[in-house]
Amino acid sequence: MKSFEVNFDGLVGPTHNYGGLSFGNVASQSNSQQASNPKEAALQGLEKMKALMDMGFVQGVLAPQERPDVGALRSLGFSGTDAQVIERAAKESMPLLAATCSASSMWVANAATVSPSADTADGRVHFTAANLNCKFHRSIEHPTTSRVLGAMFADQQHFAHHAALPAVAQFGDEGAANHTRFCRDYGEAGVEFFVFGRSAFDSRYPAPQKYPARQTLEASQAVARLHGLSEEGVVFAQQNPSVIDQGVFHNDVIAVGNGELLFHHQDAFLNTESMLDELRRKLAARGAAFESISVPRDQVSVDDAVRSYLFNSQLLSRADGSMLLIVPEECRSNPRVWQYLQGLTSAGGPIREVKVFDLKQSMQNGGGPACLRLRVALNETELAAVNPGVIMTAPLYDTLTGWVNKHYRDALRESDLADPQLLLECRTALDELTQILKLGSVYPFQIN
Repeated sequence: MKSFEVNFDGLVGPTHNYGGLSFGNVASQSNSQQASNPKEAALQGLEKMKALMDMGFVQGVLAPQERPDVGALRSLGFSGTDAQVIERAAKESMPLLAATCSASSMWVANAATVSPSADTADGRVHFTAANLNCKFHRSIEHPTTSRVLGAMFADQQHFAHHAALPAVAQFGDEGAANHTRFCRDYGEAGVEFFVFGRSAFDSRYPAPQKYPARQTLEASQAVARLHGLSEEGVVFAQQNPSVIDQGVFHNDVIAVGNGELLFHHQDAFLNTESMLDELRRKLAARGAAFESISVPRDQVSVDDAVRSYLFNSQLLSRADGSMLLIVPEECRSNPRVWQYLQGLTSAGGPIREVKVFDLKQSMQNGGGPACLRLRVALNETELAAVNPGVIMTAPLYDTLTGWVNKHYRDALRESDLADPQLLLECRTALDELTQILKLGSVYPFQIN
């Protein structure tokens, strides 16, 4: 039976703004308070989805969240009508209002961790929504994320959904941004690679000193248990604390994997050689020939990697067995990174081509191509069981671009977040979107 790795890209929400909310994310903090362009951001994301579809990849869409999150503001003591809640929050705590307006759910690599049926004990595809409890503006996402994923992958015969882990620091979980799967074929049993920044209970693991380590070992272990993964099918690796302190807030900022290949920076991990040996050994037991490409620090520094998002790229398998690397325009703008990539593709290795996409609106807020997609490996039967409304087609692309042009603003500043009309615009747009994507009622305003 044929299998696919489907990329479900996050559709940028109508409140996309540069709030600078993510401590430890250099781009997010550097561009704080600039005017954003939600319309351009959403269209840039859709163009990438369409381009991958046109290249022959199966591409899906993951809907954004309702923002501002009036329910979150009410839970923090703001009362009255929705307009009064927003007005009072803007007057008394503008940073809090900005947090509840964040469109960060666009980066669906953080939406959940996904294990395909070939790896799990019960033979179903498993999803665990990420609690994202390190940042308030992201910690409020998982209830809606769970409903949206449930509407996309509704057939319980093929799909299993788990609630987010306990929302405490010991179980900080950032989803697929710290998870990669290696395999010979997407439909065969593979090895799932969980990367953590610290341990909550074991002081033997060093921790970063400047920025928080958002993923814990304990969270990764819990997800592996929930998904019914065997010991032979998992590898846990620690991120290098020093690179976290240089702005590598997720593993997908310093490494990316696909198939039998791990593409990573020389300084990405602790105990690199023993970790690579474990991956090689466990994959060999499953019929796969593991390979790694380590990018030397003297060719591309960690700072270059963070600023260009070289590793926050999509590594895709093509029909001829070679791989395609999807990178943001910022990689071409960095002379050292671009020189490295030219050498990489001409060396005759597994990565044979690089394609560049303009994702400036997302990049300025701290997310590149890899942040914008959630990878889900599916066989033909499982793909047929996915809600067809969320699979990208040429007509759906046309419909969604028209929807964006109809509902999105082309400029948004922090002061605009206090406008109650923005909430009405967002709800109107999302109500129409649920009909386009055939999701049913998934948003708080539709349910309450």
